Amino acid sequence: MLSGVSDATPLALREFHEKLGARYTSVNGFEAVANYGDMFEEHTALHKAAGVLDLSFRSRLCLTGADRVRFLHGQGTNDVKKLRAGEGCYAALVTAKGRMESDLNLFALQDELLLDFEPGLGPAITQRLEKYIVADDVQVVDVAPHYGLFSVQGPKAEAVVRRLGLFAELPDAPFRVTSLADRSLGEIYLMNLPRLVGSAGIRPVSSSDLKDAESQQDVSAPCVGGFDLFIPSAALTSMADKLVAAAKAIGGAACGWTAFETARIEAGVPRYGADMDETNLALECGIEARAISYNKGCYIGQEVINRIHSIGHVNRQLRGLRLADDLAALPAKGDKLFKAGKEAGYITSAVFSPSLKANIALGYVRREADVPDGELILRPGEKETAARIVDLPFVI
Repeated sequence: MLSGVSDATPLALREFHEKLGARYTSVNGFEAVANYGDMFEEHTALHKAAGVLDLSFRSRLCLTGADRVRFLHGQGTNDVKKLRAGEGCYAALVTAKGRMESDLNLFALQDELLLDFEPGLGPAITQRLEKYIVADDVQVVDVAPHYGLFSVQGPKAEAVVRRLGLFAELPDAPFRVTSLADRSLGEIYLMNLPRLVGSAGIRPVSSSDLKDAESQQDVSAPCVGGFDLFIPSAALTSMADKLVAAAKAIGGAACGWTAFETARIEAGVPRYGADMDETNLALECGIEARAISYNKGCYIGQEVINRIHSIGHVNRQLRGLRLADDLAALPAKGDKLFKAGKEAGYITSAVFSPSLKANIALGYVRREADVPDGELILRPGEKETAARIVDLPFVI
């Protein structure tokens, strides 16, 4: 076990993970598998085949009631009203001042709306939503105790899901949903959700605006392809066994958080709690194309977001950074960036990329210093080192 996880809320399938040689870490106070002994092998699986991840530590809420669609439409940044059953989108919840409270994956099921978001935020998001329920017929239900979440990510993710032999058809575009009711397994939901495609990639999908599936994702991204499975708790172990076996059959592997985070940063995908938080405006975070609709009705924070959009810029933006190869240690979150002696930004996430064989980072760069291929100075302490602004995703 890695240090710092003794107080974390444990994963439900600990025995299953122990048999695979799991080592653990903590994500927002929730236990997660760090790796199964070889992070580099798992990272390769994500890039070349498929990795199976237990993401059951993530928060999951369902909204039920006759007014659920209208209510959530007035809460989030994306267009919920246009979604039909079996469709979804990526969105953000922001304050009245346009500051981030959470991002989320949102799915319209037959009788409910399912929200999937970062671990540890369930109570805060429940409180935020219930605060605005006045005379609405809306109920907020925590479904995390009843449903686990496994994800298959990588270019051969579809092959893994097909090998299960459970689904007659797979959802054919990002944020599409299908389900099955199995006598022994219960009701399982399958979402087309490539989690390793960034701002140039996945966009909200609905029947009213669906185009060719290839146009919905950046095919230059290294880990294109992915599916999430929401599985009844009683069937988790059985399904986990099937998923890992299917992945291994096509050259994939069970995958931990460390490899996934490395691939996420390589793909330029911001994570709430790491690369965006309550100090950030939604328009700074590199999620605008995926998360914000400028054609929907009113929602909390819309006035600020639309005003900034009309002006045409924010004062800082999330960017990719290529760091020096000879760093003694990777920079920490919050380490400062400078240009011409003036503070120009800060680091949010940093990692050594096995694919690039280079140190890379995500971070915010102020507008006046944000020049393509521009050079900045990183000061993780007293020592100075170079950091170069690069496009996202990082070119593998």
